[in-house]
Amino acid sequence: MSTSDPVCGAPILQATGLVKQYKRVRAVDGVSLRVDAGERVGLLGPNGAGKTTTLMMLLGVITPDGGAVEISGFRLPKQRSRAMEEVGFAAGYLPLPERIRVVEFLELFGRLYGLRDPTPVVEAGLDRFNIAHLAKAMGNELSSGQRTLVGIVKATLHQPRLLVLDEPTASLDPDVALRVRTGLERLCADEGTALLVTSHNMTEVERLCDRVVFISGGRVVADGTAEEVATRFGRDDLEGVFLHLAAGGSALRGADIEKEVP
Repeated sequence: MSTSDPVCGAPILQATGLVKQYKRVRAVDGVSLRVDAGERVGLLGPNGAGKTTTLMMLLGVITPDGGAVEISGFRLPKQRSRAMEEVGFAAGYLPLPERIRVVEFLELFGRLYGLRDPTPVVEAGLDRFNIAHLAKAMGNELSSGQRTLVGIVKATLHQPRLLVLDEPTASLDPDVALRVRTGLERLCADEGTALLVTSHNMTEVERLCDRVVFISGGRVVADGTAEEVATRFGRDDLEGVFLHLAAGGSALRGADIEKEVP
């Protein structure tokens, strides 16, 4: 858990020139990415673009063949254990234990994270995402959306400097998705937490993220606000950009555009 005060604009995640080669296929080819304190960034791309491989390198799950990753100044892979103390991870598809109450589950993980008294932190997390009423619920009583919210609370108990979310609003009802967005916006604003989101829900990304990074063919082909990226690809929105790239649309144009993004 970080003990330093967050400073807006300070780099929390810095990746430079990431490369990953699988036999004859270069899955990632020189990807660079920066996420600052308090910033909400979407990492986007069609299937096979290199997005998942990039994410796994950012988390130290796989080692890049080239390039470097730093999280809060700790360099992977040598300092991965220390770096991962600064990271929270949640995904809509991760299971929760069924025969334990939500508050017991969260307090257990709070202690595993090193919190002497996890109760106030758990209560604050449940309040932030407007699910305090679920504290006494059993895991098997939760809907899929409620499980997603509890998983995000768990991932933030240790006050990570970087929160990574994989498909956080997949298949959620609009009201639950709104709770997710609202809670994450409060977290980033109040704590200076840097947020990195991967998703295929372009509408949710537009609503949540300050900036989006598109990967196609193993390279970053666009980096800017949702409006900037859509406009400079000649599309109405991010879904249009996604469909363009998924259909094999030119990534070169995106690369040229990226250089113009402030």
